[in-house]
Amino acid sequence: MSSKPSKVRKRFFESPKHIKSKRVSSHLSEELISKYKVRSLRVRKGDVVKIMRGEYKGIEGKVTGIDMKTGRIMVEGITREKIAGGTVPVKIHPSKVMIMSLNLEDKWRRDKLETKQKEG
Repeated sequence: MSSKPSKVRKRFFESPKHIKSKRVSSHLSEELISKYKVRSLRVRKGDVVKIMRGEYKGIEGKVTGIDMKTGRIMVEGITREKIAGGTVPVKIHPSKVMIMSLNLEDKWRRDKLETKQKEG
């Protein structure tokens, strides 16, 4: 049974934080997959990503911010000129990027990856 688009949108925007967080995940590079034995992870501020699709394809940069409401990420150096002047960061969907290096400052994330590494 299919749902009405309005109901799907409502569920998307009113979902709890732990589910919204899962939506902001991306594939890892080949080196990271072989190192950590994990295929994808949630994108975090400080991770270095490479854009794989769209207008900015091929650009690598550090994640400067994550918009949990829309499920998009902002990458360093990728901005758009506003008509009134000034620049605004371009928001990119995390499925269109690949994580090239991880921000391992977070102890929980580091420990989680190390346990996965030992399992595999």
